[in-house]
Parts: sequence; structure tokens; C-alpha cells
Amino acid sequence: MATFEKQTECVVNALFSDLLGDDESDCRSLETDSEGRPPAGYDAGSVGRLLACIGDDLKTFDAVVIASRLRQMGDRCNMDFEHISSEDLAEVLKGEMEKFGAAVDSLSRSWSDRNPELAYERAFLCVSAKLLMYLLKKVPAMVHPSYLIRAINGNSQVRNYIEAHGGWENLDS
Repeated sequence: MATFEKQTECVVNALFSDLLGDDESDCRSLETDSEGRPPAGYDAGSVGRLLACIGDDLKTFDAVVIASRLRQMGDRCNMDFEHISSEDLAEVLKGEMEKFGAAVDSLSRSWSDRNPELAYERAFLCVSAKLLMYLLKKVPAMVHPSYLIRAINGNSQVRNYIEAHGGWENLDS
């Protein structure tokens, strides 16, 4: 069985590749064509990161499906990052990507405090996916999957939430 960290890496890489390609049909078929080229909308690095996740331990783990659920969670997040007052978010928007996790944590706590029916951990996943989508549109050259991977893997509360619900495979949309 793959570790939580490895599963997180696979899910985030699938999400990242999906967002870069922005075409779900391409994300479903990530093999190279007969001439060794990646599918339209994907660079060799994106495909390599995803294919590296497909090992013996992960054959029953569909990171693409889970990434799609995570993207749907982000799509439902109605935050307008341009109009939010947050020091950490302002730093991220200026290119200080090491503040990504802190910005997501701060925004998630604020959002879940205003919406008691929304668990912090779920808010964290929604906000992190939405912020990644936003940054990929605004400043794609600055964004790398490692920021989201570190944010999720480094947050024990979110990790415990995912594991308590049966792991990434059971993350519902």
C-alpha cells in the first residue's frame, strides 16, 4: 500500500496536469502517442509525474478520479482572491509561493468559521484547489505541484480527516 504522502503526490500531480491541460478527456489518457509525444496540452514532465505514480502499489488507486473530485471541490469555492484581505495571500499573489500553505490555512479557517456546517479540513481542500486554479491562470510560471503537496502533507488535521474517511479513495465530491 502506498503511503499517504505518495498518494497525495499522485493526486496533486493529476490535478496539476488536469488544470494545465484543462481537458478531462486528455487527462483520462495520459499515455504517449505512437511517436512518444505526450497528449495535447501536456508536457513531458507532467506526464512523467503522473506515470511515476502508477506503480504496483497504486494500480487500484485512481489519482485522476480523485483529482477530478478535488477540482470539483475547488470549483464550488466561491472566494474572490482579488478582494480578500489576507497578509499571507497577498504574499502568495506577489510570488512568495512558500506562503501557499499558510495562506490556504488562514483562508480555510476564516471560511469554515463563517460557515459552521463546513469542516475546516474540507474547507482547506476546497480553498487549496481553488487557489491553485487561480494561480495557474494568473502566474503559471510560479506554480508547482510541490506547494500543494507540502500544504496537504504538512497539515496533520487535514491528513487525519482524509484518513478517518478511508483515505483519498473515499474523498467524495
